[in-house]
This record gives sequence, C-alpha cells and structure tokens, in this order.
Amino acid sequence: MSRHAYTYRRLLRIVAGGLCLIFFVTACTRGDTSPKDAKTADSSAVASSSCKEPAKKVSQTLSSGATWTMCWGVHPDFGLSLSEVFIAPPGKDPIRIIDSASIAQLEVPYDTGKRNTSDITAAGFGGRKMKTLKADACAGDLNSMEIPKIGDGKYGESETRNVLCTEVIDDGLAYHSSDLVAPASDRKNALRLSTVSRVGWYEYVSQYTFGSDGSIDVQLGATGDLSPADYTDKDHGWDVGDDEHAASHSHNAVWKVRWGLGGEGGMKAQQFDATPTGESGPESPIMTGKLKDIEHPALARWQDRRWWRVLNPDVLNDDGHPISYEIDTGKSDSFEFVDDVEHAHSHGEEPGYDVGFTNFNDCEQYATNNRGDCGRGVPEFVDDGKGQKLDDVVSWVAVGFHHVPRDEEQSPMEMHWQGFKLLPRDLTAQRFDIPEGHEEVNGVPDSEWNQEPTN
Repeated sequence: MSRHAYTYRRLLRIVAGGLCLIFFVTACTRGDTSPKDAKTADSSAVASSSCKEPAKKVSQTLSSGATWTMCWGVHPDFGLSLSEVFIAPPGKDPIRIIDSASIAQLEVPYDTGKRNTSDITAAGFGGRKMKTLKADACAGDLNSMEIPKIGDGKYGESETRNVLCTEVIDDGLAYHSSDLVAPASDRKNALRLSTVSRVGWYEYVSQYTFGSDGSIDVQLGATGDLSPADYTDKDHGWDVGDDEHAASHSHNAVWKVRWGLGGEGGMKAQQFDATPTGESGPESPIMTGKLKDIEHPALARWQDRRWWRVLNPDVLNDDGHPISYEIDTGKSDSFEFVDDVEHAHSHGEEPGYDVGFTNFNDCEQYATNNRGDCGRGVPEFVDDGKGQKLDDVVSWVAVGFHHVPRDEEQSPMEMHWQGFKLLPRDLTAQRFDIPEGHEEVNGVPDSEWNQEPTN
C-alpha cells in the first residue's frame, strides 16, 4: 500500500469516527463480543498435547483470539502441576511455552527461631492435603481428579474429587489509545486455574492466570488461621489480642519452570541491566541497557532495573527477533533457605538467590531437601552443573513474603499473595489483538501519528 493511500484510508476513518460521535450512531462502534465472555476454543488452535494419565487437558480461547492449551495434574508433593503449556496466537500455529511448572518448595521459618517447616517435602500439597472445592470457592467450573488417599496412589484407595477451579475472569483494561488516527480501547479476560491445599493451620491457594496477552501470572495465596502454637513477645510478633503477640514468620517459596520454547533444548538465558552512566542529557540522566548471556548454570539476585529472559535463538517472530519470555519477580522479600544456609559448606555457591538457572535433570525436583544423589537443593544443582552449557533451561524462581500478623487476620485470615509473572517478549511481532487502524504500526510510526489527541 502506498503511503498516500494509507494516509487517505486513515483520514476516512477519522471522518467516520467524527460522524459517529456527532450522531451517536452505535453501529460505528467495534461491535465485538464482550471480552468478559468466554469463547469456545477453536479446534485448529488447540495444541495436540498428549496429556499423560491421569493428567487432563484444558483449552480456552480468550478475548484477544489467542488460545491457551495445557495439561494439569495433582502431584502428591507439589499439588497442582502443569505440563505441555502452549499458546496459539490468533491465526497462528500453537507455540510450546513451558514443558512443566509447579511449586518446588515452601519453607516457613518463624522469627522466634523455634519453628521451621518445609511444607512441600514434609507434608505436600496433594493427596489428602488438597481440599475438595465447592461452588462458593469457584465462580467458574469445578474439575475432578482421582486423588490418592495415601502417597502417590500405588497402594491404597483413591477418590474422585473436585479439586481444580477453572475460571475465565475479567482482567481489566487491555489498551486505551486516544490518538486522532485510530482511537481504540478494549477490555480483556484471562484463564485462571487454582487449587487449595491445607498444611497445618494454613490453607494455600496455588494459582496460575493465563492472560489474553500471552502472560502467565503465578501466585501462591495464603489463608486459614494464624498458628495457635506460635505466640511470642513484641520483639518477634504483633499484638492481635490483649498483649497476645502472634509470631511473625516468612513464607519462602520457589517454583520450578522447565521451559519448552520451540521444543526441548536449544534455549538460552540472559540477564538485562539498565545502569546509570553518571552523565545527563538535556532533560534526563543517561542510562545504558545491556543483555548478558548466562552461559552456564547460575544463581542470580534481583536489583533495580534488572530482569531475566529465556529465549530460543533459532525460533524467530515475523520481525526476525528470537521468541522469549521475561521473568518478572515483582515484589519479593528476598531470602536464603535455612536448609541451604545449614549446608552451604558442601558447595561453592552462596545460598541466596532470586532466580536460579540449571539444565533439566529429572533427579533435581525439590528446591531444598531434594531426594536422590544429585544434590540437596538449587545451589548444589548449580555448583554441580557449572561446567555445562545452559540450553535445556530450568528456572527456579524464589519469592518471599515476610508475614507480620494483623488484627484483621482473625479469623479466618484474609488472603495474602506472593508470586511472579512470565511476560512474552517478542513472541509475536505485534500484539495479538491489533485494533483496526493500527495494523501498520510496527516500528517508527508515520508522522500522522504525532498529532496531539483531543479529549
């Protein structure tokens, strides 16, 4: 299309938009189905995931036209576990994003020093710990799974229970552009999967939210009740009664994500840092942004203006950029696992990390107290693999929450959350749901887009 024809077409849209406003003609609006409404998954967009029994498949097309497909199951220790996670952008073939994902440890040390639990390896989120859900806990669909009464089900009986809630939720404003050329705005929805597991006095919600933009929001929610066995003094807790101090404590969680971008192997990990140069331009300080390859298994710490991504350099989007996902740890009370500190003498790595990167090893399952002869936890996994080239990437994402109780948490406790987000970076050349008139905006826009919008 010539630039003149392109500009002429844009002017027609502006005129049409003006007439729409003058005469309040509702036919001039976009007329799409509300993004809050669920769409039946297009069979051509559903990935052919071969969910291994007893895992089951979930597929959902969202407001952007993108379709998520994945397998879900219940592990006796990890609880809700996902595998073979695909997304099909509108009109495109499904892209494999994640091979498997689950929580890999939850350590709860109390500030008094008198209690510390490793909830995943000592109790587990599956089996009898996983709660049966009812309609009052799920606004969407309840999904059943055969849950063993003992261990992994090799011995004893199992029972079929509703344990997974799948919901299509309103996810707020997707975009708002008030430019003169092609004004546009719309809302979006998301697919949310969640389960509830009870360990001690706490009840934990394992939650994954799959966005219409390709994002994945991973969260651990905590409710239930404050431990009645853990009351202390004012130096180690908070007064929630009549000089009765509930002990402060931490929820230190690590998730394990085995990536599958474009298939197994051939992937890379990178760290991005934006650093002040100490110099200033005419209006602002000058920053430099640089990517650094993480060539071997490593532990990484978060700092301001730092993030990480996993990419497949051999799989390119339509702009010729390698597809990748960014790891955004968000707000975290960074921590060191007590178990890692106690065993730090046995390996060369410092025990603390916000993200760890290793190659996949089937023996490396738990972030601490790992079973088998391949290392006790993530620092040892990294130390043992230092000589390897990092290509079959596993990310160990650590997010901590230091919980100082409040009066309002009795009883039961209001939900508190911790987690991280996985953001598509160059998965496609443009956004999934390009509004009419924005199709040509890819790179520096034409000068007509520089006009100042009106209210």
